[in-house]
Amino acid sequence: MIKNYFKIAWRNLVKNKTLSFINIGGLSVGMAVAILISLWIWDELSFNTYHHNYKNIAQVLVNQTRNGDINTEYGIPAGLGAELRKTYGNDFKYVVMSSFPSRHILAAGDKKVSSSGNFMEADAPKLYSLKMIEGTGNSLNDPSSILLSESLSKSIFGNTSCIDKMVTMDNGKNFKVTGVYEDPPENTSLYLSKVSFIGPWSYYSVQVLQDWVFNAWGWDCAQLFVQISDNADMAKISGKIKNAIFNKANDADQKSKPALLLHPMSKWHLYQYKNAVLVWGKMEYVWLFGVIGIFVLLLACINFMNLSTARSEKRAKEVGIRKAVGSLRSQLIKQFFCESLIIATLSFMLSILLVLAAIPWFNKVSNKELTILWDKPLFWLAGLGFTFFTGMIAGSYPAFYLSSFKPVKVLKGTFKAGALAAIPRKVLVVVQFTVSIVLIIATIVVFKQIEFAENRPVGYSKDGLVNIAMTNDDLHKQFNSFRNDLLASGSIAEAAESTEPVTGNGNNVGGLQWKGKDPGMADDFGIVGITLEYGKTVGWQFVAGRDFSRQFLTDSNSIILNEAAVEYMGLKNPVGETVRMNNNNYTVIGVIKNMVMNSPYEPVKQTIFNLNKDKGGSLNIKINPNVSAHQALIKIETVFKNYSPSIPFNYKFADEEYAKKFEGEERIGKLARFFTALAIFISCLGLFGMASFMAEQRVKEIGVRKVLGASVFGLWRLMSKDFVVMVVISLFVATPSAWWMMHNWLKNYTYRTDLSWWVFAISGLGALAITLLTISYQSIKAAIANPVKSLKTE
Repeated sequence: MIKNYFKIAWRNLVKNKTLSFINIGGLSVGMAVAILISLWIWDELSFNTYHHNYKNIAQVLVNQTRNGDINTEYGIPAGLGAELRKTYGNDFKYVVMSSFPSRHILAAGDKKVSSSGNFMEADAPKLYSLKMIEGTGNSLNDPSSILLSESLSKSIFGNTSCIDKMVTMDNGKNFKVTGVYEDPPENTSLYLSKVSFIGPWSYYSVQVLQDWVFNAWGWDCAQLFVQISDNADMAKISGKIKNAIFNKANDADQKSKPALLLHPMSKWHLYQYKNAVLVWGKMEYVWLFGVIGIFVLLLACINFMNLSTARSEKRAKEVGIRKAVGSLRSQLIKQFFCESLIIATLSFMLSILLVLAAIPWFNKVSNKELTILWDKPLFWLAGLGFTFFTGMIAGSYPAFYLSSFKPVKVLKGTFKAGALAAIPRKVLVVVQFTVSIVLIIATIVVFKQIEFAENRPVGYSKDGLVNIAMTNDDLHKQFNSFRNDLLASGSIAEAAESTEPVTGNGNNVGGLQWKGKDPGMADDFGIVGITLEYGKTVGWQFVAGRDFSRQFLTDSNSIILNEAAVEYMGLKNPVGETVRMNNNNYTVIGVIKNMVMNSPYEPVKQTIFNLNKDKGGSLNIKINPNVSAHQALIKIETVFKNYSPSIPFNYKFADEEYAKKFEGEERIGKLARFFTALAIFISCLGLFGMASFMAEQRVKEIGVRKVLGASVFGLWRLMSKDFVVMVVISLFVATPSAWWMMHNWLKNYTYRTDLSWWVFAISGLGALAITLLTISYQSIKAAIANPVKSLKTE
């Protein structure tokens, strides 16, 4: 019996080639989208599971309350690790202090590599359960040891063993390689942080930090990672350590009410803190794409249902005869389910080929390294279950609908599907285009938001602005000579040092005093140390006062504020005001327009610029606009090598670095556009099939109308009317739904675009145009057919 079911199902597929192509093609595309999204979601949800004890690992964060807002910050005081071990030691298995990731030059012989890494305490390899390829991870107590990732080891030493060999960092300190660990996969925080080496905290704490820092409980200069004790409750421990900083801080630092909390590793990637509450971050996109995957697959299933029920009259006689010769309804249901399962199986096989073809592009757009999990039994079980589920969903409505026909009416020729029978099909078409229109609107809004932020005034000139990381003191010690030689080469317009690059500022300062400040206010400013020519180099724009100048010796005790700082401080006439910072008095000599140094979607932070005598972390160079960038960089490199021959000449253009701030949203936009296009394609396949069946069913009606004088346009309008009405209904359903969704999405951004009416109008008109183009072929084909052939009797 089962063999007979499949034989008949196969014959029906072969007999109706167009219908089969539409069903299999649509389902395979829907399945391919669902598989790609499933792989992406799996990668996101399995983030950091590479680390064996990731459920017990956490980062210690601190909530700071300033002006009524609670900011959750990653920086913690350098002495906190020792305090947790001393006071709460029984609650933790490992407590690991760490620097923030920083880039350094590692050299061995003639080989020099610029790489990013952390300085961490000795238990870091155990906490992260690093897989050692060579050597041991138990050596970081030695301040002259270092661990390298496998890829960094190969970059410096090739395929030879590097254990016990020496590497020189930034042309200064020598470290002995005591271990090589496996490169973490791309879905780990270590990979995202580009931690290619781990240096000893014992070296960093002595040589980089100063002794007084370990007693400065308001100085957030490090990171802290912990692994809680086995079977311990993370929430309870988080509550216990809450006041560890507050109890040590002085009165000024206590104003911000520092409160510690444990941020579980399982939440690092997909969640974020807003006003001290853990909310969705990237988890929002996981749900979003999950819903899109379900809906795209549903659209393909709708096609199958619609096309199967549209053929109801043709299959009615088959059902009638089967029932007349004794077939039970349950047998007919099985027969139709067999057909749908065959289509689903063929679609799944084709979808695997589509995924193989699309996954290189998909990885590039999503910035992933996804692969089909061929060797995982779970993948095949999920695939078979996925296919069975899809086949059952797609075949459910046709099976129960077609098997319900009465054999007497069918065989007497009095059976007609009737107007009511078309209602479910129309509802499903409305659902299809509602989803498609929502996706169109969402895609336009995403790109509109990106464009809005990209066009935001940044307050400086990105064109021709180059940043070079200063990893040692060579350039700083001879900066004036270096700058003069660059100017003499004609390749640059200006050059300056700064503690932070123009495209990112992570330095903060608080505890300032100024006239009119509320005594209870816990203030917080960004701060950038610069050299005299910084303003001319970056092209900042003044709204009041003047720039730093060599003509004024007092400028060493002067500062420049941005507009956000003036507003934050409540200063009406800021130029000439005195600000006390770090126990020194500074005079405000100028106010500049806000420079967008961090997120282009958020308000510019209140920032102070002061002259810095110490080495800056960044070298800023403005290329001469009259010289090509290529020629200028050649000359700059020549001068650079004269002053710092041991450091590779690595540079970044400010405009390119600024553009990277939009990569996340652009990635989401491209994926949404891709899925929207496929959703529209699937919907159009269904419309094409429906239009062809409608034309086939109305052949005689069209012939009669043509004989009576109906025009081709009139017939096209007649056949298109029902579809247009369905799309209009879809538009009315989709518009408020899309507005609600995108309104909530835009609330994630402080600096955001508005939901313009034209977005909805274009989406509706686009859907209508796509519908008319899809059905016009069949409509016009039927309208221009010879009525003589249409009216012939069988």
